[in-house]
Amino acid sequence: MCGIIGYIGKQNAVPMVSEGIRNLEYRGYDSCGIAVAGDYEIAVRKDVGYVDSVFSRFNVNGLSGNMAMAHTRWGTHGGITQDNAHPHASNDGSVVVIHNGIIENYQQLRRFLQEKGFRFYSQTDTEIIPNLIEYYSRSMPFAEAIKESLRQLEGSYAVVVMRKGSKELYAARKESPLVVGVADDGYFVASDIPAFLQHTKKVIYLHDMDFVKLDGKLEIFNLKTNLSVERKIDSIEWDLEAAKKGDFDHFMLKEISEQTESIAKAIEQDRQVIDEVSDAIKKAKGVYFVACGSSYHACKAAEYKFSSIAKRHVNIALASEFPSYKDFIIPESLVIAVSQSGETADVLAAVRAAKEKGAKVISIVNVMGSSLARESDKLVMMHAGPEICVLSTKTYTAQLAILTLIAYALGEKFEEGRAMLKEVIRYIFYLTSSNFREHIKTLAEKLRYTDHIYLIGRGLQYPTALEAALKIKEVSYIHAEGFAGGELKHGTIALIEHGTPCIVFVSKNTEKEIISNAMELKARGAYIVGIGPEPNEVFDFFIKVREAEEANSICQIIPVQILAYQLALLRGKDPDHPRNLAKSVTVK
Repeated sequence: MCGIIGYIGKQNAVPMVSEGIRNLEYRGYDSCGIAVAGDYEIAVRKDVGYVDSVFSRFNVNGLSGNMAMAHTRWGTHGGITQDNAHPHASNDGSVVVIHNGIIENYQQLRRFLQEKGFRFYSQTDTEIIPNLIEYYSRSMPFAEAIKESLRQLEGSYAVVVMRKGSKELYAARKESPLVVGVADDGYFVASDIPAFLQHTKKVIYLHDMDFVKLDGKLEIFNLKTNLSVERKIDSIEWDLEAAKKGDFDHFMLKEISEQTESIAKAIEQDRQVIDEVSDAIKKAKGVYFVACGSSYHACKAAEYKFSSIAKRHVNIALASEFPSYKDFIIPESLVIAVSQSGETADVLAAVRAAKEKGAKVISIVNVMGSSLARESDKLVMMHAGPEICVLSTKTYTAQLAILTLIAYALGEKFEEGRAMLKEVIRYIFYLTSSNFREHIKTLAEKLRYTDHIYLIGRGLQYPTALEAALKIKEVSYIHAEGFAGGELKHGTIALIEHGTPCIVFVSKNTEKEIISNAMELKARGAYIVGIGPEPNEVFDFFIKVREAEEANSICQIIPVQILAYQLALLRGKDPDHPRNLAKSVTVK
């Protein structure tokens, strides 16, 4: 979940990695640091805080060298302190490392090193890596010492390694993302493409157990076999502007506003790809959707769509819990994994559990070359473009659009589904307009000081309530919970008191029952916010979203995305960097 970047080449590496790590700050922003290789020393600067603040404090721009690496941290082991910030150095200062991932056997390795006389100055699992390398380098060549150290690690890692006095940069990955950027004047290695997109669109997606040596040329080895391997160079379709805020104050608002474009791209799928997915579902003996977070909510919505449109049942599972169900999986099963990044650790674990049982895997993902994309039998690309804000907005609705399209194809109504979604895109222009945002801001001003918000929906609106609650609590830190309309009174209604905000999602199919539920809440003093096609006397505040039937899940979430954004601003929170969160959840 951390951001890492390294550069070696003909240019001054400091601005290269400084710019790059700023572009990766969405992956973690507890602390950050940089290491710059000089002729005889490696200069390390690191501290708690955002990149601009820390790098300014240490006058990082005053450093120079042709090889450097930088890191921005999402803490797992140890608190948010300067000692725990990356890079980490070995005891003798000869080896410097940055790392993303979890070393599961770090306590055992730490004890081993302590017995050998090594001291530790942080609480991190990462610090064992440079010290292991120092230890093994006493008896073998440096590159072999790195390989041997990595072979000792259990868990996941993406690492970049520098050695004092050396002109070589090393990197490796296992179950944690790492890509190589190939530029005219040098090489980059990073945890995500936006780190070097302003310098090159040529990228090599590394595989698990790849070990990279960069020293003016590129060499890749397999850590298990120690043999040289070839990896092809791909070209990125994104342009630099897609990964910038442009005229928007925050990436979150930019990405909310881009949903007309991202949904349009999502539904312009190759008909053959969608038909092949549909056929695979028809032939399978058991279909399982696996996902986490917002992607799970998209799959939950798809469960309703597959039932109503295609008259077919599918199973929906949280990826983190899926291994507990693996005994149901047979070779004829189909697993459909949904992930924005394609690097979500729990999703990958679920896919691997399914493949162990012989099941086929289809993935819906936004990142070409990601681990999930490579491990799947078939791939459906979302084409949403880079999503930099930690919160999922445009990728969530892109997932919904693709899942809706698959449901229509499964029901032999593909063109009808695509036509309906194209019509909906026109309405989304209004839902993301400045006038609509101002209306939502009025509601945000009413709710900014509340401690709890409850959200209810029935049928297809139930997953929308779940996702809407997630959006609010992720970025505003207001406690929010989503419920099926009929469930709130089975206990939770005891928490409703005078003025408690309750958001009610309404559609023509659920109107009578959900309005009855809203009245039950109103009778206990709740402040009722209605989102739907028509006003009702029970609503204290109304947000009009026209009836879109199977696309209600797309249209009705957009007002709450905007509400969450406005609440964050009013409460003084940074919507692009919510506390304790990171964009790509690469640890279990």
